[in-house]
Amino acid sequence: MFRRKPPLTDAELAVQAAGGSADAFHELVRRFERPVLSLIVRMVGDPTIAEDLAQETFVKAFRYLDRYDPKRKLASWLFKIAHNTTLDHLRRKHPETVPLEAGDGDEDTWEVLAAPEITEPDRLVESGEAMAALEEALRALAPRYREILLLRFREGLAYQEIADVIGVPMGTMKIQLHRARKALAAELERRGFPVPGHASEEAKQDDGAPRRAKGGRGHE
Repeated sequence: MFRRKPPLTDAELAVQAAGGSADAFHELVRRFERPVLSLIVRMVGDPTIAEDLAQETFVKAFRYLDRYDPKRKLASWLFKIAHNTTLDHLRRKHPETVPLEAGDGDEDTWEVLAAPEITEPDRLVESGEAMAALEEALRALAPRYREILLLRFREGLAYQEIADVIGVPMGTMKIQLHRARKALAAELERRGFPVPGHASEEAKQDDGAPRRAKGGRGHE
């Protein structure tokens, strides 16, 4: 019996597509069309616009396939193109919008200790109601926060891959991921889905009265 050949890897397909194989490129589109479209539609909120941007992403990918390094993960390279294409669109539509890759001051010099309130957002989804709440919470976040969460938890990219996609240092990306988790937890709590380990600002304020130390006195 003849053994079936294993399917080509993404990198192998990319090399063949760069060499002129239309079939190889069509297979790449088939593999990545859904995750690329899913990312973009959540960034722009309009499926029709997202489809146009996804098509533009693959056109650019085909044009620049000769620049792709097969040692890199193809998904990260495609998401980078999708990120830049979406960012260009948002800048044209809303020039005042904070760029997706924008940092906050000199935060890339901070050291970040991961204290995630949300380890894997998709695990919170146990019902249709929870799924709807998660989608609403994601839409309420700043674009850069939505993108980071989706790249990390929906697409499974590593920290360095996410940093490469959004074009920031690793330290900045970790800070933004930490803040995105906190923001998502807060949005979920507002919708009746509290996240273990996360205390809302209101709860903190309600519990913010001075406390006495054990065996000591309160404020005098």
